[in-house]
Amino acid sequence: MTSQRTLNRLFTLHSWAGIVTGLLMFIVCFSGAVVVFKNEIDLWANPSLAQLPRSENPASLDAVMVQLQTRYPGATVETIALPDAVNPSYFAFVRERGGPANTRTKVALRSDTGAVVGPVDSQLGQYLRSLHVFLFFGPRWIVGFLGAAMLVLIATGIVIHRKILAELFTQRWGRSFRVVMSDLHKSAGIWGLGFHILIAATGAWMGLAPLFEQGYKYVTTSTAAATPKPTRKAAGEAAELVPMQSLDALHATAQQAVPGLEARYVSLRRWGTSTAEASFTGNLDGHLASTARVDINAATGVPRKVHDPRTAGFWSLVNGLMEPLHFGDFGGLALKWLYFFLGMTPAFLSISGTLIWLDARRQRQRESQATTPAQPSSTAGTAVATR
Repeated sequence: MTSQRTLNRLFTLHSWAGIVTGLLMFIVCFSGAVVVFKNEIDLWANPSLAQLPRSENPASLDAVMVQLQTRYPGATVETIALPDAVNPSYFAFVRERGGPANTRTKVALRSDTGAVVGPVDSQLGQYLRSLHVFLFFGPRWIVGFLGAAMLVLIATGIVIHRKILAELFTQRWGRSFRVVMSDLHKSAGIWGLGFHILIAATGAWMGLAPLFEQGYKYVTTSTAAATPKPTRKAAGEAAELVPMQSLDALHATAQQAVPGLEARYVSLRRWGTSTAEASFTGNLDGHLASTARVDINAATGVPRKVHDPRTAGFWSLVNGLMEPLHFGDFGGLALKWLYFFLGMTPAFLSISGTLIWLDARRQRQRESQATTPAQPSSTAGTAVATR
């Protein structure tokens, strides 16, 4: 049985962990609940895109590439997103010649013909995802740390509120603000407990696992054994242009390398040169993992690297399951609504916990002032002394 002293320490840890991370926790949890509808939000913010026809036989990737090169001559096509169950169109991210180095244009294309519709006006869904994953410009480990803090809050909350089953239906509406808010806080935490553990664990994994992996590689890889980086070409030396393989042929090669691959994105690097590479990333048919990837030399058509979570080992499979479990994008619209409503509960917990702490602090201050004896004024003391 947990001693009262231990409970008090856990309560202090629970309170301060919530207060220190409360604001960021609210931002991350609220944006995470909304971002499950990322694609739907992007369509809502761009009504013209939702009206585009959905084709059962989308235009080929080669046709899309030709349309992009015709519309944006000299531009660099970095990524092409294929149509899916929500988005009826192709999308491409294009870096235009002469534009800022960190600016890309998101372009919509018809799925039936591959014709360019034009730049996408709003990327509200993507902005919300950037807010949730990176807090816009921060490293992802910050959000991973918040996931770990959320696990601490869950663990301490479970120990503090030992009578979990009894508190499932406890709600004292006629009591003080702090009692009502405390009951709501406990109920939301208990009813959403399994979901909160899932979200906190997957968020902590995606944010912190790459950090630990990089640290492990740094420690275990000696500088002598490190592969020397290829020397860069001189500034004025132009890369030799070579013919590229067909994007559709490369797509077929990727599907042969990873059977069941449902490519969502095609990333192009150094296109037109002898070291050009096309990477196909997406889901696996009938499998939850969403990190299948095939990197192919676009000049020769030979795969350079194949990542199939089903055959890459246990931890790779676990890593491939983290994103779909965290964002709930694998079960259709009904699952997204479930993730949305349950995802709002940790945002509520961060607010209610802060309000409970502030109300308790004010109550302690009032009690302290009530028990402190009134001090005689300096003028009264002087008058007594002169008598």
